[in-house]
Amino acid sequence: MTTTLRVVLDQIVAPTHADLGMASRELTRAVISTAPSGCDVAAIVPSVADASAALESAVPGLVDVTRSSLQRRELAASWQLGIAPGIGGGMIHSPTSLAPLVKHDRVHDNDQIVVTMWDLDAWERAGEMPRTAVTWHKAMLKRAVKHADAIVVPTHALAERLAEIAVLGDRVRVIAGAAPAAFAVPTDEVGRRRALGIPDGVLVVAGSSADSSRLAEAFGAVASSGSDLPVVVLDAPAGDEPAVVELAAASGLAEGRVHVRGALEDADRAAVFGGAVALLAPSRLSGFPWRVVEALAIGVPVIAAESTSLREIVWDGGVLASAEDGGFTDALTALLGSAAAVERQAVLAADRGRAFSWLGAAERVWQLHADL
Repeated sequence: MTTTLRVVLDQIVAPTHADLGMASRELTRAVISTAPSGCDVAAIVPSVADASAALESAVPGLVDVTRSSLQRRELAASWQLGIAPGIGGGMIHSPTSLAPLVKHDRVHDNDQIVVTMWDLDAWERAGEMPRTAVTWHKAMLKRAVKHADAIVVPTHALAERLAEIAVLGDRVRVIAGAAPAAFAVPTDEVGRRRALGIPDGVLVVAGSSADSSRLAEAFGAVASSGSDLPVVVLDAPAGDEPAVVELAAASGLAEGRVHVRGALEDADRAAVFGGAVALLAPSRLSGFPWRVVEALAIGVPVIAAESTSLREIVWDGGVLASAEDGGFTDALTALLGSAAAVERQAVLAADRGRAFSWLGAAERVWQLHADL
């Protein structure tokens, strides 16, 4: 008898968030490749034209696809209310918070529903998000408290923070994410950076002008360190460039020195990191720091904010510093003080980066469902 793990793959056929799409793709590929004997993998998706083609390209090896009659927006609203007709039971794993969280019988019918929470943005930066998004995430957590057999989070720090928000008992499991598979500096890195208008030898920071990103702290550290290196800001939302540039100017960075870019394709981000001297990560949010993990994977020195979440991810692969007491400035000044310091931190970053693997995550996913 074959056991099928059904994975919710809305972020592949109807993506709304680039990192969640990447995580869904990479985890499902790894789950397929690590499937135990007698197990296979299927998909659950919303109603989308050409969904089969998108799935075949992104995650080959699926044995079946369950298509909802609803498009993604309607599906999300329906599952928020606990209405999931036509989905059926069995083992269901969602790489995001979107899951058919309804009453089921794990003991007698072997039905399982596992969801994933990569961040707690709806609680930690609710004022920066659309009200409908905050409401949806909070409603889905309530449904998870009631019906999920397990909730996967990427760090123990996030698990501890989640325990302050919801009563989940021993149902929380920690399974970290990783950089995209084979994430590496591309052979055409110079051409890609040229096409993006990004110079070599840059300092990278990811975020927006929103307070939670704390870009001003990174900009201030760069200005105070005396460095004249260009600064690249990744993942800025559309229309946010003027506000980011204004923050940089207020922090003492000259006009034209800061290059603001939005969400980039994997290869383009890898090319930017290929020309980076360091990544600055000032945000203290509990969410999984995707760009930090990518920088570590490529061996880019990391200077990160002192927080429980970043301490767990960076560990000994980078420098943890506090902006309040000038720690960010001191850490950057020390790093840029010599080529040897940069090279040493690059080696430590690369060593730490090898700790994150989608194959390892997939093996833990299979073990989780086996335990259930």
